[in-house]
Order: sequence, then C-alpha cells, then structure tokens
Amino acid sequence: MHESRTVRPIQQLHAVPGAVELLLVRHGESQGNVAATVARQQGAHVIDVPARDADVELSGTGREQSLALGRLLAGFPEGQQATSVWSSPYARARQTADLAVRSGGWRAPVLADERLRDRELGILDMLTSAGVEARLPEEAARRRWLGKFYYRPPGGESWADVALRLRSLLADLDRQHSGGRVMLVCHDAVIFLFRYILEGLSEREILDIAATSSVLNASLTRFVRPDGFGPWALESFNVADHLVSGGVPVTEHAGDTNVHPR
Repeated sequence: MHESRTVRPIQQLHAVPGAVELLLVRHGESQGNVAATVARQQGAHVIDVPARDADVELSGTGREQSLALGRLLAGFPEGQQATSVWSSPYARARQTADLAVRSGGWRAPVLADERLRDRELGILDMLTSAGVEARLPEEAARRRWLGKFYYRPPGGESWADVALRLRSLLADLDRQHSGGRVMLVCHDAVIFLFRYILEGLSEREILDIAATSSVLNASLTRFVRPDGFGPWALESFNVADHLVSGGVPVTEHAGDTNVHPR
C-alpha cells in the first residue's frame, strides 16, 4: 500500500517571507545641495560643486542632521532596530549612514550598494535648469516633451532606469533579510522611485507627488509589511520631526518641479 499524503501547492512549499519593514533615509545636506541652490538663486548656468558627484561630502549642517538622526535611532527598542543598513556608495549618503548608525548605537553593518546611488545626469551634470536651456536647448525641449520619468539625458539615466535597478535591489533584500527590518540611506529621486514601486503608482501619480513635495535632508520614510508577504503599506513619508526637536536646521533642496510631459 502507498502511504497517503497531503499535496500542497508549489507556491506554498517554497514561499519564504521577505523583509517586513523598510526605513528610507535621504542623506543629510551636502555641499552639492548648497552649491546647487545658490546657483539656481543666482540664475547661474553651472553649479560650482567641489568634487565629482560621488565624492561630494556633507555640509556642516548635514553632519548635524545625521547626528540628530542617530539620536532618534538610539531611542528605537532593540526589536525595532534594523537588522541591516544599506547605503548608496556616494560619500554624502555613506557619511550619513555611518554617523547615524554609530551615534545611535546600532550594531547593524552598513553595506554600500551602487543600485542606491543617485540618478546619473550624463551631459546635464553640473548644469542648472537655466544652464540646460541656454547651452543644450534641444535637450531641454526633449526633456519637456518626454517628462522626467522617461527622459534619459545622453550618458545618463531616466527615472525608469533607476526604478529598474531598485527592483533588483528589492528582490535581493527579500532573499537576504527574510523577516528583517532594513534601513536604506539614499537620495531624493531614489526615495520617490521606491514609492513608485512599492505603492504600485503610475507615471502621473509619482510625478504629481514629485511636483508638489520635496524629500527633506535626513528625513525618514517608512514602509511596513508585517507578514513579509503581499503589498507594502506607506506608514510615513518625509518625516523630519527629529531635526526640529533637536534644534537642527531642516533643509529643503529640491530638484526641478517641472516634471510632467508637455
């Protein structure tokens, strides 16, 4: 006689929960943020940045913001701390992660991953919007026509390109951190695109958000999925209360808000 047994669907046999919480952090104010804001205010064509984009460091205010974030992290109960911290390899993000995690007393390692880097701007790098209009009028017209989501500057990336690398990263997070909490330290465009992916937004929906809000430096955005399965829920977005309560300046360095195709 053959022993009878219950046959379960294949998806149940192999289903493993993924991560249960994602804490997204924009890096603290950088020297590049300050230079870009000054250039826009002055109507300059070129941003006077002190280094290549990957090497631009935090400003003094950015370091204060990172330490304020660390004080917030220090108040997390041990069971609510991230099991791992992933950071963009760009200096401003890595410095934010290192300062916050170390001053917060977290034991989680900080792992650099290039998929969290800022959007590559190609030939538009170091140019303000006014500079693009004056020096590269054909690219300016193409950017207006396509909109921010699909426009890819020569040598650079579109938002859709960035979303593709983030999908790969999220798959790795689920495989490596089953049931875990992960903090991701990255950039403003990257955080918008995490929202696009995790909330299942359309192009118009994410561009509407980007046109009406900016991601504050050292702010927190939190997604939760308690069982590790199914859709993510946005618990909070762009929270900077830890800066206000710590008497640290809240800085808003936004990108171009003309994001819709037209």
